[in-house]
Amino acid sequence: MSTSAPPLPSPRLGEPYLLTPGPLTTAYEVKEAMLRDWGSWDADFRALTRSLCDQLVALAGDSKGEFACVPMQGSGSYCVEAMLGSFVPRDGKVLVLANGAYGLRAAETMKYLGRACTLIDKGDYLPPRGDEVGAALDADPAITHVIAIHCETSSGILNPVAEISEAVYARGRKLLIDSMSAFGAIDLDVNRIRYEAMVSSANKCIEGVPGFGFVIARKTELEAAKGNSHSLSLDVHAQWASMVKTGQWRYTPPTHVVAAFLEALRIHAAEGGVAGRGARYTKNRDVMVAGMRALGFETLLKDRWLSPIIVTFFCPADPKFVFTDFYDRMKAKGFIIYPGKLTVVDSFRIGCIGRMDEHVMRKVVKAAGEALAEMGVTSAAPPAAALEERAKLAA
Repeated sequence: MSTSAPPLPSPRLGEPYLLTPGPLTTAYEVKEAMLRDWGSWDADFRALTRSLCDQLVALAGDSKGEFACVPMQGSGSYCVEAMLGSFVPRDGKVLVLANGAYGLRAAETMKYLGRACTLIDKGDYLPPRGDEVGAALDADPAITHVIAIHCETSSGILNPVAEISEAVYARGRKLLIDSMSAFGAIDLDVNRIRYEAMVSSANKCIEGVPGFGFVIARKTELEAAKGNSHSLSLDVHAQWASMVKTGQWRYTPPTHVVAAFLEALRIHAAEGGVAGRGARYTKNRDVMVAGMRALGFETLLKDRWLSPIIVTFFCPADPKFVFTDFYDRMKAKGFIIYPGKLTVVDSFRIGCIGRMDEHVMRKVVKAAGEALAEMGVTSAAPPAAALEERAKLAA
């Protein structure tokens, strides 16, 4: 088997690039890996699961055997709920750090779980900072856990999880991280950033396909999680215990997705692991943002907080700009972009992740310029009110 990463693909048979935070454009070899059927109880498939878990724990930087990986069927939100419901005891209390839709969804999840929670909501423009977290923990000794979103893809903010971690552990609390859209491209080494558990998904920065997520957690936390979960199928401890005992998933696993993910992990390693993947995504972002700004578009965020995962742009003020029309024109040119998820201003998003490079991103910018011209949009500048709102809230 080749150890080199495959060339970055062109769309096949008119297939557009997915400029989203996942699902995303995958390598042909990843798609090809799904052509074989696997028996979910068979020893060969159990070996795939074991390899998957071992490689992910290694990606997290654990060399002491203190962590374990527990794959969980379902989408990212299923797996976040599994983590929160399993590691927060029923008498625990969570400080949720929100600066977009996914932090708010974590808070909503806690309400469904019947766990006590409190919220720091920074809006769309700024990250929660360590001193704010420290002050909140000092003010409320009942808080046992903090949940942080690593990359908030509704706005594109890369949150400072290292300083958040320092604030949490300086006060003897525990940190859980939703690294759904960052793990595999942004450093989350357990030797540098302390946390009890993190969760991510197959169809994000590892560039697999949708179907499962995974929790990487301290074994001591997994052992302590017994009996915490509100759910039979979302019980991370029970899934882990079953895998330790039998090597099998408790319920039917997404066998083809697991096989594809192993191929995605091979390609990830051949690219240089977290550093190599992150470097390509960063270049994608830099080329795309520079090009879009040259067209007159404005980013929601200041450069300091722009993630290499996805970037949010204000919609132009020009009345001839209609997002659905722009979307359709971009799709016809081979690029599926993402609608905005902000409540204050109209926006759209362009993802930087997936099997794409800077040359593809230059084509994205060219397509955007052509779409504006076809729509008769003479200026991509946002409404003055949007810039005023950004300046006020980001001050």
